[in-house]
Amino acid sequence: MRTLHRYRRWLFAPLVYLAALLLLLEDWLWNLGARVMNRLAQWPPLHRLEAWICRLGPKAALVLFVLPATLLFPVKLLALWAMANGHPLTGVTVIVLAKLGGAAAVARLYLLTRPVLMTIVWFAALLGWFLALKERWIERLRATRAWRKVETLRQAFRHWRQHAAPRPGSWLARFRRLLKRFRRRWDTR
Repeated sequence: MRTLHRYRRWLFAPLVYLAALLLLLEDWLWNLGARVMNRLAQWPPLHRLEAWICRLGPKAALVLFVLPATLLFPVKLLALWAMANGHPLTGVTVIVLAKLGGAAAVARLYLLTRPVLMTIVWFAALLGWFLALKERWIERLRATRAWRKVETLRQAFRHWRQHAAPRPGSWLARFRRLLKRFRRRWDTR
């Protein structure tokens, strides 16, 4: 019995790591989408729509929370159909854009409807279970030697990127100036 347990852990370990990586990617997309939607929410019509969403009851909030996934399902099916019919780049592009847009919409809707959704007992219990499971998987991933190596490389790359000074006339220097200019314009809006 102990051998069976060991083999099962050995066989499922890559799946757990893959799931943890996907959850980390989803987390990153969630945060990115939330920041983008925060910027968009400053637009007055969208601000009024969000105020209306915050006043919804539990059932309406749940329906609204599930709506982006429901609406994007046919789009993803069409993307798979396009891939099956010889348009792989179009299909993959549509799936990636749908994932990014869906993550951004769900992240914002979750932030707006969370207080109301937490009044639904089964939703609160399911969310607590999912967040605990996600945290366990991510901690498992962070405990691996591979994660520590990747983290060390990421920190070294970040340090290099922050401290490496490009030559004044190089394309990298011009690109950095362009990014800084874009960031300043974006922050003033």
